[in-house]
Amino acid sequence: MYTIELNNQVTTHEEKLTLEEISKWTGKKYYVAKVNNRLRELGYYVNYDCKIEFLDLTSFEAAKVYETSLRYLIIMALERMYPNIKVHFYQGVSRTMACHIDGVDLTIDDDFLAQLEKEMRKIIKANYPIVRKKLDKKEAFELYKQKHYYDKVEVLKYRTENTVNVYECDGYINYMFGYMVASTGYLDEFKLLPYHPGFVVQYPRAETGGKIPPFEDSPKFGKMLADALVWSKNCNGETISKMNKNSEKESVVDFVNMCEAKHNDMLAELGLIIKNNIDDIRLICIAGPSSSGKTTFSHRWRVELMARGIKPYKISMDDYYLNREAAPLDDYGEPDLEHIEALDIDLFNRQLLALIQGKEVELPVFDFKQGKRVKGKKIKVAPHEPIIIEGIHALNEKLTHLIPKHQKFKIYISPASQINIDNHNPISSTDVRLLRRIVRDAKFRKTSPINTFAMWASVRRGEFKWIYPYQEGSDYVFNSELTYELGVMKKYALPVLEAIDKNSEYFIAANRLVKFLKYFKDIDDRHVPSNSLLREFIGDSTFYESN
Repeated sequence: MYTIELNNQVTTHEEKLTLEEISKWTGKKYYVAKVNNRLRELGYYVNYDCKIEFLDLTSFEAAKVYETSLRYLIIMALERMYPNIKVHFYQGVSRTMACHIDGVDLTIDDDFLAQLEKEMRKIIKANYPIVRKKLDKKEAFELYKQKHYYDKVEVLKYRTENTVNVYECDGYINYMFGYMVASTGYLDEFKLLPYHPGFVVQYPRAETGGKIPPFEDSPKFGKMLADALVWSKNCNGETISKMNKNSEKESVVDFVNMCEAKHNDMLAELGLIIKNNIDDIRLICIAGPSSSGKTTFSHRWRVELMARGIKPYKISMDDYYLNREAAPLDDYGEPDLEHIEALDIDLFNRQLLALIQGKEVELPVFDFKQGKRVKGKKIKVAPHEPIIIEGIHALNEKLTHLIPKHQKFKIYISPASQINIDNHNPISSTDVRLLRRIVRDAKFRKTSPINTFAMWASVRRGEFKWIYPYQEGSDYVFNSELTYELGVMKKYALPVLEAIDKNSEYFIAANRLVKFLKYFKDIDDRHVPSNSLLREFIGDSTFYESN
C-alpha cells in the first residue's frame, strides 16, 4: 500500500502506476511531472508514498522537455526521408531552434518543409511510445558508430558513468541529453520556417504561456548567431569534444588567446568607428541582458577610445531614478525599478542635451538609503568627449528622445555562442549567462545559487520586456561570448550547484546544468588575461580592486 498526494488530495493504491496513467485523472494535458521534487517522465512508475505535481507548457521544465523531444522527432523524420542525412541544431532567432542539414543534396524551401511536416505529422498521429533504455558505454559506442553519429561517440569519451541512456521510438534510437515526452502524440504544436541556410522551428515557450510566440525576424541578432557559428567552426569549438581537444595542455594557451583576440578585434573595430565619426557622435548607449559583461566591456572600450585620443564621460542612469514614492508599482505593489517610468526621463533628456550643447550641468546622485535624489557634482564636456550611458533602457529611444539620432551610437552586447554538446544538442546562451551569474553571485555577493535561480525568472521577464524589443535598433552588436569560458567556470559552478539539496525546488534546474558541465575538460584560469571579460565573473580583474 502506498499513497499519492495530487492537488492537495491523498489517495491510497496497491498496484504500481505510471505518471501518464495518473495524469489522466486530471483531465488535462501534461508533459512531465515532479515526484517528491524530482523531475520524472510520464512513463515513470510510482509504487511508493509520493507527492506529484504535473507540469504543462507554462512550466520551463515542461517546455524544455517538449523542445528536446521535438528535436528527436525532427531527426527521426528526416532520417526516414533521407537515410544519409546529417542534422545539426543551433540557436535560432526569435526564440526558435535552427536546423542545418548536410549529407544530401536538396533545397530547403516550402516544398521540402511541407514534406518534412507531413512525415512528422504521420509519426505524431501514430503516437509511438518513446521508451528510455539503458546501455553500457561499449554498446552505446557501437550503436552510435553504426548510425554514423561520430560526434556522439566523441562526447561519450568524456562521460564518467559506465552506462548511457537512449530513447527508442518505433525502431529509431537516439539520445538528446534531456528528458522526453511519453509518446510522439504529445508533439503536435510546432511550425517550420525556411531560414537560410536551413530552417527554424517554432515551438511552445513557457514565457509566452505555453504558446508558440509570433515570429519576429531579427537580422542583426541573426547575423550575430551566424557569425558565432562560423567562429565556433573556425576555432574548432563547435562541440564539447572538439573544445576539449583545444583544452589539452599543448593547445589551451593558443585557444584562450584566440578567443580573447576576437574581443580585441571587435573593440578595435568599434574604436575606429567612433574615431571616424567623432564629429557627429555625442552619446554612446550600451545595453544587454544580465551577465553579458557590460561593465568590463565599458571599461575596456573606454581604454580603447582613450588610446585613440577620445576621452568619454560616463553618466550613471541609476542616478536618475524618481523618488521612491513616485516610482510605478509592479504586480505585487512594490516599486518597479526596472520600468522605464521609474526614471526621470524629462530631467535625463534635458541634462544630456545641455551637456551636448556645451553647457555646465549639476548631475543628480540617487541616495538608495533615503530613496531619493540629492545634488551631485557639476560637469561640462568638450565637443569631442562623447557621453556613455549603460543600462537596461539605454537602447530605448524614449530615454534619449531629445538627442538627434545621428548623434547617438547604440551598442547591444550579449554572449551568443554556438557551442553544442553534439550535433543534435545545442547549449543555450541563456544557460551560459545564468552560469556566469551563479558564479559571480556566489563569489562576490555571497549569494547562494538558490537565490540566483529564484530571481532568474524575473530577470528574464525584464529582458523580454525592456531589452530584446530594442536590440535591432543598435548600431553595433558585440558578441561577448568566450568559447573557452565553460571550461574555466566549471570548477566554480559545479561545487555550488552540487551543494543544492535534492529537496530544493531549484534542484532540477541545477542538476540540468551540472549534467552538461561535467563533460567539459577543466581550463586553468591562470590562462585567462587579467583584463578579460570573463574576469568580471571569476575574479582577479585588473579593473576591480575588490576582485
